[in-house]
Amino acid sequence: MLDIHLQAASLTYGSRCVFDKLDLSLPGGHWTCMLGSSGVGKTTLIRMLAGLMADSDTVRYQGQVSCGDGKPLQGRCAWMAQQDSLLPWCSALDNVLLGERLRHGRLWCTRSALSEQRDRAMVLLQELGLADLAERLPHQLSGGQRQRVALARTLMENRPVVLMDEPFAALDAITRLRLQDMAARMLEGRTVLLITHDPLEAVRLGHQVLELRGRPARLAPPLVPPGLPPRPLDDPRLLALQGQLLAQLREDSIHNEQGLDSNDRPDIREADA
Repeated sequence: MLDIHLQAASLTYGSRCVFDKLDLSLPGGHWTCMLGSSGVGKTTLIRMLAGLMADSDTVRYQGQVSCGDGKPLQGRCAWMAQQDSLLPWCSALDNVLLGERLRHGRLWCTRSALSEQRDRAMVLLQELGLADLAERLPHQLSGGQRQRVALARTLMENRPVVLMDEPFAALDAITRLRLQDMAARMLEGRTVLLITHDPLEAVRLGHQVLELRGRPARLAPPLVPPGLPPRPLDDPRLLALQGQLLAQLREDSIHNEQGLDSNDRPDIREADA
């Protein structure tokens, strides 16, 4: 289990400071879910952790990423985005194997390596209920099936850290719940950061829930839902936390529209205590 820390993170877009001197900690083996209004900087934070940011004429960023074992994070995290990003000319199975093929090139195509990796990929597709669809092209799959293929591709990487940027946002409610359950089970013991706009998803899956808010943005104190994820939907405590977070996000949105700094007011959790 790998603890991850992002320290003194800052982002400037043009003349606007999105966040400054921001610290983020991800406890090893736990799910951290992050909420926040659009444009507050959630995706930027997760891209900084993944090493996908680059300076430009309009964007400046800095921050130090460290791991609990003292080794670099590079090469030890997997990424899953909202869009499945499947290659349309590749079967479901070949899309799951894409990372292996890109890393090893011709060496990957040796018979023994090919057999071993295909077997691993088929096991994942079987666990996700897609074994019978392994040879289908993406356009022959439903949205939920495509996203399950994307989840299998993420799991195929077998990394201790998984970064997920709204991976279930485009799915219908029932498919989203199924994939939440699958992801929670199959990513157990890994360090996960999930960006979401859905408070119910956050309190259902997160060992801790963070909200990024304000201008410049900062992280509100973590909320720790009771019990272990994935939590039952009919738990009244879960529904209460969902309502609490919705009220918080609504207030933040109003303050952002009015150009006010939501960091200057008390947290709803503190006010209700």
